[in-house]
Amino acid sequence: MKKIITSLTALIIAFAALAQSGTKVKWDYTVKKIGDKKYEIRMVANIQPGWHLYSQTQSADAIALPTTITFAKNPLLTIAGKPKEVGKVIDTYDKATQSRSRFYSNKVEFVQVVVVKGNVKTAVAGDVEFMVCDDKQCLPPDKTKFTVKLEG
Repeated sequence: MKKIITSLTALIIAFAALAQSGTKVKWDYTVKKIGDKKYEIRMVANIQPGWHLYSQTQSADAIALPTTITFAKNPLLTIAGKPKEVGKVIDTYDKATQSRSRFYSNKVEFVQVVVVKGNVKTAVAGDVEFMVCDDKQCLPPDKTKFTVKLEG
């Protein structure tokens, strides 16, 4: 009986930790037409004070999980390159982990240009995988899905 209670308690704590990372970052998604059949998708991470979110680009020795944006396949779209990061990046060396990391506090925007292959209505869909930390702890990686509609 004691093992069951201990296991259930550990399971509840694990689920609570997993649920927390999504509450530290609020994601907003917008789209703006910037040319004929060309759109700019903005994925904005609003990060709670005291927390930080890691850049897509980390050094080879980094132990932090980089933010990864994956786009769902859509034959009506061309994804132009990798999302550009807009924000104040902090590049630091952590003596405790003996690694270098790049991260953002407060807010960062990931900007992706997409081109529609015709005069059609379609959508850009995908997910963002990310990890947040504060000065004392890191929460488990989290993943959020998104879909933004485009007018052809």
